[in-house]
Amino acid sequence: MPRHRKRRRVGHVPMCSLFKPAGIPAYDLEEVVLRIEEMEAIRLKDLVGLDQEACAERMGVSRPTFQRILVEARRKVAEVLIEGKALRIEGGAYHLDPEHLQCPRCQYSLIERGSYRCPKCEQVLSTDENGEP
Repeated sequence: MPRHRKRRRVGHVPMCSLFKPAGIPAYDLEEVVLRIEEMEAIRLKDLVGLDQEACAERMGVSRPTFQRILVEARRKVAEVLIEGKALRIEGGAYHLDPEHLQCPRCQYSLIERGSYRCPKCEQVLSTDENGEP
């Protein structure tokens, strides 16, 4: 029986959850699901520009685990771009890191541990892998 996946620390939950090629209805497209922790790995490494050790530390995983998450995330993004599929960002096993957390909607800096909604705009910020806050 496989082990339960450890929850990763995430500092940003994207406000947009679906990206698709222009001019094609979403119902005609195959979807690729990018988990929230995979999106966080791309954000930390490629957007923020941290080295892998710092990224791994921020997400609460080992460097080899961070590398596996990043490789899978980049593979999914490449598949979407090259094959013209839709990208849905959802799910995964994660929890919010209040030390590095900002609301994606209003950019409010959150500092409350265990908060599942932004206190300023009420955006839902965190779920477990079953979709529960």
